[in-house]
Order: sequence, then C-alpha cells, then structure tokens
Amino acid sequence: MKLNTLKPAFGSKTNRRRVGRGCGSGLGKTAGRGHKGQHSRSGGYHKVGFEGGQQPLQRRLPKVGFNSRIGLVTVEVPLSALNKVAGNEVTFASLIESNLISAKYTRAKVMLSGEINKAITLKGISVTKGAKAAIEAAGGSVEE
Repeated sequence: MKLNTLKPAFGSKTNRRRVGRGCGSGLGKTAGRGHKGQHSRSGGYHKVGFEGGQQPLQRRLPKVGFNSRIGLVTVEVPLSALNKVAGNEVTFASLIESNLISAKYTRAKVMLSGEINKAITLKGISVTKGAKAAIEAAGGSVEE
C-alpha cells in the first residue's frame, strides 16, 4: 500500500450537484426547485416548525410536566443503605466513600425504605419525617 494509491471508500464521496447548466444535465431550467412558490425563489425560507400560518404543532399541544433543577443534583438514599456506612456518623462524604451515592450529586435525602438496625448520627443530610422517626427509634439522632 502506498500513500498515492489511497482513495476513499466507494460511495462515500458524491459529486457536487451543478444546477442550472442546461436541460441535458437533468437539473436545468428550474434547477431542481420546482415551479413557483417560496422555495423556488432566492431568500425563500421559513422558521423550523412553521406550518404556513396554521398554528404549529408545538404551540397546539399543552405544556406538560416540570423538571426540577434541584432534582438533578439530589439523590434519594434508602434508610436500609445507611447500615452499610462504616462508623456511627453519616455525612455526605461518608455516603460517597461507601459507594452508596455518586460524586456527581451535591445533595442527599434519606427516605423511609427498609430498616435500620444500628444507632447512627446524620449530619448535613436532609431526611423525611418517617426516616427521622425510624433513626431515633433505633437510638440514633439527626443533626441539621
């Protein structure tokens, strides 16, 4: 193989379309633009989604849903997962170290899911009412 023999794969390159060069070329006269209308003329264009003055689809349909910005950076931690944290003090950093949550999150919230069977102290992590009651029932505490 030599550098001067290299060629692109067959069919990967197509020739440039030369329009308006006579009827023998197949793209003479109207140059592939059809007859009349906005697109046949130079400068004729419309916005994406434009439907000729009819109410566009994206405006006809109702707005649905809500994407919380806080939800993108908040992770929910089940109560049973706190059993896997080494030590009695649980912080955001200790949750990351024990691979319970990813480092891409900046907030965590403990949810009442499962059981906890050791006394722990939560620091700097928000918690639901039910999860707080379960932690305190196990002999632990929650610090804001």
